[in-house]
Amino acid sequence: MSHARSASWAITALAAGGFAVGTTEFASMSLLPWIAQELGVTNPQAGLAVSAYAIGVVVGAPLITSLTPRTDRKRLLIMCATIFTAGNLLTAIVPNLPLLLAARFFTGLPHGVTLGIAAVVASRLVRPEKSGTAISRVALGLSIANILGVPAATWLGTALGWRAAYIVIAGIGAATVFGLIYFLPSLPSKQESSAKAELRSMTRVQIWLPLVAGAVGFGGSFAFYTYITPTMTEVTGIPISALPWVLVLYGCGMTVGSLISGPCLDRSIDKSALAGVSGMAILLALVALTAHIPYVVLPLMFIMGSAMSLFTNGLQARLMREASDAPNMSAAMNHAAFNMANALGAFLGGAVVSAGWGYRAPAAIGVVLAVAGTCVLVSAYTLQRRQVRESRHA
Repeated sequence: MSHARSASWAITALAAGGFAVGTTEFASMSLLPWIAQELGVTNPQAGLAVSAYAIGVVVGAPLITSLTPRTDRKRLLIMCATIFTAGNLLTAIVPNLPLLLAARFFTGLPHGVTLGIAAVVASRLVRPEKSGTAISRVALGLSIANILGVPAATWLGTALGWRAAYIVIAGIGAATVFGLIYFLPSLPSKQESSAKAELRSMTRVQIWLPLVAGAVGFGGSFAFYTYITPTMTEVTGIPISALPWVLVLYGCGMTVGSLISGPCLDRSIDKSALAGVSGMAILLALVALTAHIPYVVLPLMFIMGSAMSLFTNGLQARLMREASDAPNMSAAMNHAAFNMANALGAFLGGAVVSAGWGYRAPAAIGVVLAVAGTCVLVSAYTLQRRQVRESRHA
C-alpha cells in the first residue's frame, strides 16, 4: 500500500473516532426523555449524565495530556479509543442513575485527547502543505456525527430503546480501535515534549481568557441543546417521529458554519470568534421568544449551528496561534473548555426547568451565558491590543 493511501486510511480511522465521540456526546441530550423514563428519574436528573460526561472531559484532557507527553501517539490514541468503547458499553448496561453518571464520566475522560491529538497526528501523516486538508478531514467526522450520528442514535432510541444507541456507538468505537491498529503508523512523540513545557505554556493570560470565554459562552448553546427534545415536542409541537430531522437541520448548520469559517478566519480570527458567540446570544434570545412557532424556530436552529461552529473554530485557531509551543495541551484544553460549557449549560438548563420555568427557560439562561462569554472575549482582545501597543513603545 502506498504511503498516500496508507495515510488516507489512517486519517479515515481518526475521523471515525471523531464521529463516535461526537455522536455519544450530543446523542445523550436528545435521548434524555427515554433515559429518564426507564431509570425512573426526571429529565433534569437525567441531564446530570450530560454534565458527568463533560466533567470527565474537563478532568481527562489535561490529566492524560500531562501524563503522556512522550507516549507514542498511536499507542495513546488506541488507549483512548479503548476507554471510550468500554465506557459506552458500560453506559448501555447500567441499571440506575448513579452508575450511569459514573459510566458517562469514565467515557468522557479520553474525549479531549482523542480529538485534540487526532488533529496533531493527522498533520504529521501528510506533507506540510497538505496538513490543513488532513486536519479538516478529521474534523469532518465530528460534523458528520451531528448530521447522521446523532439523528440515527435518536431514531434508535425511539425504535429500540436508548441502550441500543450506545451499543452501536461502542461498535463504532471498536471499529476505530482496529482501524488505528492496522492503519496508523507508529508516531513517537517529539523528543522536546515534556509535561513541564506543556503546562508552562498554559499559564499565559491570552490562553486562559479564550478558554474561559469558551467554557461560559458555549454554555449558552448547551443549555438549550441539552433539552432540545422536550422543547421541540412540548413547546414547538414537533412530532417525536420528526425529531431526528430537526437534529439533522442543526447538524447541517454546524457543517455550513465549518465551511464558511475558513474564509472568515483568514480575514480575522478574533472578529470571527466574537461574531460567533455574540450571534449565539442573539439567536438564543429569539429562540426563547419564538419557540412555539415552528417555521421561525427551525431556521434559527440552523443558523445557531453555524454560529456555534464559527465560535468553535475561531477559538481553536486563536489557541493554535497563542500556544504554538504546546499544541497537545492547547488542543486538549480547547475541548475541555467546550465540555465545561456542556456541563455548565446542562446544569443551569436543568435548574431552571426544575424550578418550574418551562422549556423556554434553558434558551433564556443561554442568552446570559453567551453574553458573559462575549464580555470575556472582548476583554481578551482589549488586553491583547494594549499589550501590543506597550511592546511597540517599549
